[in-house]
Amino acid sequence: MRVTRRAVLDVPAVTAMVAAVVLGPGLSAVAEPAARGIAPEADVSHHGRVSLQEEWIGIQLRTGNRGPSPLDDVTVRLRFSAPLAPWQKLPRGCLRGDDRTVLCGTGPLRAGAEARRTALGLRLASRPAEVVVRVDTLWNGGASDRNRRNDTHQVLALSTGDAYAF
Repeated sequence: MRVTRRAVLDVPAVTAMVAAVVLGPGLSAVAEPAARGIAPEADVSHHGRVSLQEEWIGIQLRTGNRGPSPLDDVTVRLRFSAPLAPWQKLPRGCLRGDDRTVLCGTGPLRAGAEARRTALGLRLASRPAEVVVRVDTLWNGGASDRNRRNDTHQVLALSTGDAYAF
């Protein structure tokens, strides 16, 4: 008579053992996402208004984070179809990317907290009848954002002084 022995695997125990060997002491398979090399997830959103009158373009911007992870900083990129006038003062946290681009940092964005506000009054190099403004997130700290529809906008502003929402 032949006896066959089969080992019964305790899956949770094996998983814990593999995690201890692979991750090292003190870490587990349910460690923080950053410890496993997984990017945090956040949902950055930009909303606001754009108005154009003669050579002046005004932008009221609200940048928020719907979560679930907080973000240390977000960089918003504003691109214009017409060149901006050189040598103008920008709000704190903003800088020129080139003659048609402005980059603004928001600072920390907690998940679900009130949106950060940025107001810009920019002078254009000419007096166009219309300007297209493209708003998007240039940098969010490496977070994964599954909903890019609410942080990427394109707005046509006519030189009427009216505010166009996005």
